[in-house]
Amino acid sequence: MSSVEGEVTSLRRESATARKDAAAARVLAGAADRDVSEFRQILTGHTGVLNALRETQIEHGQRLGKVEVRLDRLETKVDEGFTKLNLGMVQIGAQLQTLLDRE
Repeated sequence: MSSVEGEVTSLRRESATARKDAAAARVLAGAADRDVSEFRQILTGHTGVLNALRETQIEHGQRLGKVEVRLDRLETKVDEGFTKLNLGMVQIGAQLQTLLDRE
């Protein structure tokens, strides 16, 4: 076998190996592309869930703000009611004392 024939044979082997390597690389690239696509779908789903959670938190914050306002009003009414009650008890006590002093 001549030197040229040996080189041609060697180049053919290298070419066959390169083709096999290229085919394997295409398979791996395809799998990687599918994986990336799947991860994008998952990420999109997670992003949607987080956005929905954010909207719910905003809504809850608004509702809590309204509840706090109502609670403050109720607290004011309760304080006013106890103030009136205490004043009434003082008046009743004074009237009872007046009656006791007459006897």
